[in-house]
Order: sequence, then structure tokens, then C-alpha cells
Amino acid sequence: MKGWPFLNAIDRNQFINTEADLRALIGFPGGLVLHKVISEIDPNCRDFISKSPFVLLSTADSEGKCDVSPRGDDPGFVYIIDHKHLVIPERPGNKRMDSLRNILANPHIGLQFLIPGLGETLRINGRAYITKEEALLKKMAVKDRNPLIGIIVEVEECYMHCAKAFLRSQLWTPETWLSKEDLPSPAKIISEHANVDGATPEVIAARLADGYKNRLY
Repeated sequence: MKGWPFLNAIDRNQFINTEADLRALIGFPGGLVLHKVISEIDPNCRDFISKSPFVLLSTADSEGKCDVSPRGDDPGFVYIIDHKHLVIPERPGNKRMDSLRNILANPHIGLQFLIPGLGETLRINGRAYITKEEALLKKMAVKDRNPLIGIIVEVEECYMHCAKAFLRSQLWTPETWLSKEDLPSPAKIISEHANVDGATPEVIAARLADGYKNRLY
């Protein structure tokens, strides 16, 4: 078999290939877990979204290749249209448009809303559409600038996700955070990955700083 030595050496008899095998190992969810899923934005979900400054978007293209992309702004930046629809403003970015191109090819989308300091998160699954309707986008204007487009999500599932990952990672515990000096350098990583003439870490750091200061909206 072609591939990295690790893949060639793996005992594929230890792979789990069916849900039955998976259930035999992991087990089944309890009644509370099975019944916690609702199909609309109820007052609890509305309150959670109104207090969330950050959401992760999960999309996939027509071949099922996945992508996860963050969106963030002041709490409540995601506009709720009604009990079945919300819209996420698309602020200026790097123009790769991975999520947007995926939505055009495959409308299925997953969202995970976070609130700083809270371990539990709100997950929403549904179908996404891209809109340029000015009257709608105007509701999400910042500094008198409307987003050029928005991502409308038709809600199919809403449910809370437990805090275990946040407790294990201690994500909201500042005492566990790395010092600034020990953090990875995004500018260095981009420079070495892109490998473009003139794109030194110093040049990229300056470009990032300028974008963060002058082109958020």
C-alpha cells in the first residue's frame, strides 16, 4: 500500500468501520442527551446567541472536504431573523472565501457559539444561504459600514454541548496560558509556509498589524 511508513505499518484490523462496533466500545447516549435537541431558536438559544461574541463555522465542499472558520464581533453580532433563521455578517477578510465557496457547493453548515468564561457551548446545524439584501445587512452595520454579504442559516438542530473539553484544556483559565514570549509567531509561520520573495516575518507582522488596526470593517 502506498503512503507514509506509519500507514503501511498500521494494523488495519484495529480500525472501527461500523457504528455497531463503535457502539460496542463507546455505548449509547442517555435519554437526556437524546432529547436535548430542538429544531428552532427558542428564547434560551436567542439569549445565548445575544451574549456570544464568537462562533465557529463548519462547512464542506461538494466532495465532503471540510473546513472550520471563526467569526467574531461584539456580543450579539449574529442577527436572529426569526425562530428558524439567523444571519452571520461577513466582515472583510483575506478573500479566500473557503466557507462561502463551500456553501455555494454544499449548503450544510454547523455552528458552535462560545461565550468567554462559559464551558458549555451552543451548537446549531442547518442549511446556509448567501445574501446581499441591503435591508437585512444594514441591521448588522458597524461604523456605518454594512457587510457586503451575510450567511443566512436555516436552523434544523439546536443543542447545548457540555463543558468537558474546556475543563480538560483549561481554556478559560488565564493561569495556564503561555506567556507572550512563548506563543508561536503567526508572522513566522505564514512567512515560512508561503515562501514568497520579500514576505519576511517582519513584513508580514507589519501587514497583520495594519489590517487589524485599519481593516476590521
